[in-house]
Amino acid sequence: MTFVSQGVQPIIPVLLCGGSGERLWPLSRARHPKQYISLVDGNSLLQQAALRIAGVPQSAPPVTVANAHHRFLVAEQLQAADIAPGAMLLEPAARNTAPAVAAAAMWALEQDPEAVLLVAPSDHLVRDVSAFHDAVSRGMDHARSGYLVTFGIIPDAPETGYGYIRSGAAIADGVQAVDAFVEKPDAQTAARYLAEGGYHWNSGIFLFAAQRYLDELAAYRPDILEAVTAAWAGRQEDLDFIRLDEAAFAACPAESIDYAVMEHTRDAAVVPMDCGWSDLGSWGTLHAVGERSEETDNVLIGDVVAEDTQGSYIRSEGRLVAAVGLRDAVIVETADAVLVADRERVQDVKR
Repeated sequence: MTFVSQGVQPIIPVLLCGGSGERLWPLSRARHPKQYISLVDGNSLLQQAALRIAGVPQSAPPVTVANAHHRFLVAEQLQAADIAPGAMLLEPAARNTAPAVAAAAMWALEQDPEAVLLVAPSDHLVRDVSAFHDAVSRGMDHARSGYLVTFGIIPDAPETGYGYIRSGAAIADGVQAVDAFVEKPDAQTAARYLAEGGYHWNSGIFLFAAQRYLDELAAYRPDILEAVTAAWAGRQEDLDFIRLDEAAFAACPAESIDYAVMEHTRDAAVVPMDCGWSDLGSWGTLHAVGERSEETDNVLIGDVVAEDTQGSYIRSEGRLVAAVGLRDAVIVETADAVLVADRERVQDVKR
């Protein structure tokens, strides 16, 4: 789909659909990862993300970048949400976010040489959509003027499961320079970050001009740019999809935007954002954001009976699950597997 800008260039949303969601096994699987599952609020996470960004002012139809195996899931779910995509790009292999966004940028530049991209994971939760839209609006002019904008979540706990962004000098009201990207801290360090202030959780959401991103990729990771350029040149159209060249893309190094560009660029800016965000990265997180009983602190989904059980997330996809005398447990039942875990150990499900 080609669009013609009138006055201000529209923002092109890019939804990254390549995540595997391993930490939400057994519900999330390689062939059907979490972005295509309804975990919170009815719609799948992909549908929620697509509807959320459709409300961003001056937003064009979204571009999705997904694993080729999931192409029909993407198409069917967008159609069910009444979202017409601008393009659906297919990755023949998982190569992380830096190459995926590079391919989307190349598509966007063919539509508009001044295209601005709003890059977002398709498997995150945002409760306050208005606050999200307001944050994007604060970053728009800065992205158009050459900054690579990211969005930092205002922390409300010493979280050890997220990377952090340390903010620097003010650029404008509600926009700050990025001083540093910080790896996931231990509990003591996370508590210090919270006490000191000036640190935000790294949301993995970005806003920047497509050409500006490719220029920074050329400066810091020309090997990635070269491989994606070759994959884009060898692309093939397949029904409503665009398939990147398999051999060229497979030869591309796997790297995230953070490591490839954002940690190196001198023009990174952060917009602090308080929008009820979560990456839904574990069953423990699903317990935290779910509809919990005030009396028991339980989240119970499906055919579940819980007796003398507290602080637990119990989900049945089919059979009756009965729990007695449990504290802080996670039980997830599917057709072919059952997970039983301590709520504080659910990150270990990847093992």
